[in-house]
Amino acid sequence: MVGIDFGKPLFTSEEIQRKIHELGNRISHDYAEKDLLVIGVLKGALFFLSDLLRSLRISVRMDFIHCTSSSSRPDGQPVLILADMQEDVRGKDVLLVEDIIDSGVTIEYLKRRLEAQGPASLKVCVLLDKPERRRVQIEADYAGFRIPNKYVVGYGLDYEDRYRNLPYIAVLPHEERAG
Repeated sequence: MVGIDFGKPLFTSEEIQRKIHELGNRISHDYAEKDLLVIGVLKGALFFLSDLLRSLRISVRMDFIHCTSSSSRPDGQPVLILADMQEDVRGKDVLLVEDIIDSGVTIEYLKRRLEAQGPASLKVCVLLDKPERRRVQIEADYAGFRIPNKYVVGYGLDYEDRYRNLPYIAVLPHEERAG
């Protein structure tokens, strides 16, 4: 792999930062009087989470959960937890931050798992929403951009664990030609 120029971005770095600032304002307003625990879903949400946290005008605590989705697991679980959170969410206001809602399977699983632990409240924030691919009925409480059913990379989103470091979001080239 020599170079990673995908041509015209779907969302530029500047557009992403503007959207994150809007989300940060909404979240800061909604949680102004609360003690918020933000949980980032690794690896994809890393860049989004970092910028979102810096855009908040409230004090927050943060934790991470690292997971992967898999429809072929022998135990039937749709999500494999690779590294769990350390914080106890019981009685806390929790914001789960993910890069994208695609099929919805991962975020639904994580949301049910967290709800079972008894948080005071639980909301979901995503940068990208791809509703055409939903396999479960779930919506984000805070969503940045609605996108078409294309495979996107950059700004934390990957293809075979590559391209996460792009400062913008682009449609994977072979997807663009097929689309």
